[in-house]
Amino acid sequence: MSENTFPDRARVDARDKVRGATRYAADTPLPRLAHAMTVPSPIVRGRLTAIETGAARDMPGVLAVLTWRDFAGVASAGYLLGGGRAFQSHQPMLSDRLVHRGEPVALVVAETLETATAAAALVRATCEAEPFAAALGETGEEVTPPQQSYNVGDAEAAWTAAATRVDAAYSHPAQFQNPMELIATVAEWRDGVLSIHEGSQNAGAVKFGLAAALGLDPAQVRVDSAHLGGAFGQKNSMQLQTVLVARAAMLLGRPVKLVMPRAQLFHTASFRPASRHRVRLGADAQGRMVAAVYEADMQNSRADTLRPTFSEITSRLYDIPNYRSAERLVRTDVQSPGYMRAPFEHPAAFAFESAVDELAHATGQDPLAFRLAHEATRDPVTGRPFSSRLLADCLRQGADRFGWARRTPQPGSMRDENGMLVGWGVASGAYKAAMSPAIARLRVRANGTTRLSVSGHEMGQGMRNAILATLMAHLSIDPARVDIRVGDTEAVPQHLTAGSWGTASAIPVVRQAALEVRQRLAELRGSRQMRGDLHQMLARLRRPHIEVEVRGHAPGQPDAVFGRLQNGLPAAGGPEYPDFVSFSFAAHFVEVRVEPTTRRIRVPRVVSTIDCGRVVSPRTADSQVRGAVVWGIGAALREAAEIDPRFGGVLNNDLAEYVVPVNADIGSIDVGFIDRPDLLLNQAGVKGLGEVAMVGVAAAIGNAIFHATGRRLRELPMRMEHMV
Repeated sequence: MSENTFPDRARVDARDKVRGATRYAADTPLPRLAHAMTVPSPIVRGRLTAIETGAARDMPGVLAVLTWRDFAGVASAGYLLGGGRAFQSHQPMLSDRLVHRGEPVALVVAETLETATAAAALVRATCEAEPFAAALGETGEEVTPPQQSYNVGDAEAAWTAAATRVDAAYSHPAQFQNPMELIATVAEWRDGVLSIHEGSQNAGAVKFGLAAALGLDPAQVRVDSAHLGGAFGQKNSMQLQTVLVARAAMLLGRPVKLVMPRAQLFHTASFRPASRHRVRLGADAQGRMVAAVYEADMQNSRADTLRPTFSEITSRLYDIPNYRSAERLVRTDVQSPGYMRAPFEHPAAFAFESAVDELAHATGQDPLAFRLAHEATRDPVTGRPFSSRLLADCLRQGADRFGWARRTPQPGSMRDENGMLVGWGVASGAYKAAMSPAIARLRVRANGTTRLSVSGHEMGQGMRNAILATLMAHLSIDPARVDIRVGDTEAVPQHLTAGSWGTASAIPVVRQAALEVRQRLAELRGSRQMRGDLHQMLARLRRPHIEVEVRGHAPGQPDAVFGRLQNGLPAAGGPEYPDFVSFSFAAHFVEVRVEPTTRRIRVPRVVSTIDCGRVVSPRTADSQVRGAVVWGIGAALREAAEIDPRFGGVLNNDLAEYVVPVNADIGSIDVGFIDRPDLLLNQAGVKGLGEVAMVGVAAAIGNAIFHATGRRLRELPMRMEHMV
């Protein structure tokens, strides 16, 4: 099979998943397994002055009730973006200090989950509360001075002199990932080895973070994260519960499992922080954009710093000669926010692509033609060439599939046969094409089996499918007997799999490993002609197996970067490389229908066209885009965390009230791919897909609502009451 033709394949794990055979972390069966439950802090900020555990300890079946005094000698694993391995630097239950609502103040371990849960409800914590600010705009928030991020030309002067100007503010709420699989840890301490089963995007960080926190040699810690039931950034690093469960297993001398309830995860796991955006755009007398000024505020915790990169894409979407951006951090009393699908790019595209649409309307231009007229031929920030840039192709192909030529430009001018207001909107999207160091170890055996171990994690995105497709493109092996090991620290070192660099990092090294196996076989065969598959040829050559190991990293990275991979630290490169800049691109076309009196909004039709380089696994790629579009619809029209200003918690901390789309909310989603390899970025020609597919969806919906009604909505989620 040629690697230029990747056929549609059924998911390699589909049968196991529908049969319930796929084993996630919480499914790990161990003898004498004990169950744990946390006791959440009742306050946001302050001190734990007393804790009454007697009633819980006296309950039959309770094995232990641990408090901060049981964790003497345990340390924080440190913040991932500050050289550590955890999602925040604050590790609960190491002292009496409390810094955010819901953090654990005690851990109950019992023979059954029911007993642990009931006993946890009997623990009484007495606290000394301090003033807090849990949301943007509250008294007590700390706003840092603005930091300039991108500056090209003189944007302020160009905007002031522009013939047509837009100055608009946009807001985005805090949001939570809510993957189906809850955060769960199963820990076992046996014969001096700590074994951890945890759904994680970063098994390496869990391994080395636990070693640092518990004072162990990393060789004593093994982490298995073979399958995740969704992650979306929530499981990017070591969770705050992991240390607690591991320590409990060591103290009790038996395996311990903790599955965090969803309600607690709204206060104990990372999330997409709230943000505010001001975008100023200016066009000259000919209607060409000459200036863009992007300023934003983003929520942070008190202790850790998550720096936004809103302008990484907005400065590059179009050829704008003058661009300036600055961001401020707003420190509040919450757990440290983190990455959530298209973490900065989704809110940035909503603000910027809405403003671009406003400027197109103000200059009397079609919003699609306006975008095409500003296509960039080189990176506007660095002046370097793009490794590939097919955004214009995405826009043109998407417009054809959508039927954009039939759009009438005047807002409110289109209605359906039932009198519903019809709006058509478009938006562009981009996401950095990043790569991370990765190691692949491939063994093909004469007995018909193949094992491939590679740096990376399977979160349901289809990495195993892409790996198998790559192997089958180069090797004649039995696809039914391929064992693909990911997320296992004992197989090969594991990196953080996030930022759409998982496939782009794994596939090049898998491809190279397959080519090296072919080369080894050719050397063994010499001039002999042989029939059959690779397994049969090895048997005839009386060789039990061929094994190779391949390493790869991003263009321009030194080999020393493998030290970070081998120590559980993030090491991705991009989007700026020594000789080029690399992004994936997307174009989204959306039809909305708005009921004229109630202003109820529906999205019956979306067309999304993506430039992600070579599409290795068509079925899972299509699924990725569909899922991203569904999420974009939810983020645009449904999804927001409602913060209680009195007690600092999330009021809608469950799936009943944290509103996400259901089947009735989703209409037709038509997915298209440009499918041209980017061979400058890597020899496999692949770029990231999972993140970029969401970028711009919310803006396209907002632009369609404006076309339908003439009302511009600048706050997410966009609700019917905003149009009354």
